[in-house]
Amino acid sequence: MIRCNSNPRPNWQKTVEGQGFHFHTAEGQPYWDESAYYRLNSVEVDVIEAATYELDKLCLQAVDHVLDHPELLDQFAIPQEWLGFIKASWEADEITIYGRFDLAYDGATPPKLLEYNADTPTGLLEAAVVQWNWLKDVFPKSDQFNSIHERLIEAWKRYKTVMRGNMMYFSSMDNLEDFMTVSYLQDTAVQAGLDARYIQCDDIGWHPARGVFTDLDENEIRQIFKLYPWEWIIRDQFAPIITTSGTKWVEAAWKMILSNKAILAVLWELFPDHPNLLPTSFEPIEGPFVRKPVLGREGSNIYPRPTPAPSSKPAGNTARLMSTSSIANCRTSAATTP
Repeated sequence: MIRCNSNPRPNWQKTVEGQGFHFHTAEGQPYWDESAYYRLNSVEVDVIEAATYELDKLCLQAVDHVLDHPELLDQFAIPQEWLGFIKASWEADEITIYGRFDLAYDGATPPKLLEYNADTPTGLLEAAVVQWNWLKDVFPKSDQFNSIHERLIEAWKRYKTVMRGNMMYFSSMDNLEDFMTVSYLQDTAVQAGLDARYIQCDDIGWHPARGVFTDLDENEIRQIFKLYPWEWIIRDQFAPIITTSGTKWVEAAWKMILSNKAILAVLWELFPDHPNLLPTSFEPIEGPFVRKPVLGREGSNIYPRPTPAPSSKPAGNTARLMSTSSIANCRTSAATTP
């Protein structure tokens, strides 16, 4: 694996905007950076692919373990009253569409799992569309191990077989990145043969007489993809009726276990010294480590140790979602590779 310098394409901003990527720059700094890329050989690609399949297998076993030991939900900051709903989702084998493993890989040692964005992963438009088109523009004779688009269409075709009707709703908050991610997913669903409609989260209604969630035209929402995390849903005012509404949610309720960073500690307990895992514990680890909240978004409230953590409390929604529990990831050379 080699990090190579590259010249950004002329007018790349206009190019990526034409692909629906309008959030390429944040606070005056490019979020999408074409000044460098990584070149991998086929063996390295195979290593990464094998690691993702292996980690997926381990994660599914970990869900089973957590549900067999429901006292662990306290460490996940998941209220016990949600156990039945999560367990029913798991036992029904409710279909998952996608998730994102964040791995550390240096091309020499096995890829290490940093965390699993299993519920509301973004970065999808960039990975499935924008970087593929970058490759075709810059290296038209080269290949990229990237079948995200095709896999998403296949996933929606599987989901179509268990739908009530053919209408799939897609929802997000009023945020450009989230909206474009959901719009792209909606497009892949349409290509899979589903009828699809977007509704903003704030516009989802509840019809008490019918006992169903509805859109702005009072149509029942039978199934919906929500780019809105489960840890927020179970604390919202409508949380008590989620379990009785009959609406099917994507990602499924059982994914809230995997989207929680506490799963890293469970994985290490079940599979100690696994080559794709980092030592993780609810207690401090000897030597340097990184402290993470079990619930946190976009890298917030992650502190390296022994560096002292800031004394100020986190602001905004993150503060109300923070658990008193935290996990500690041991730092390794793989985990700190740029």
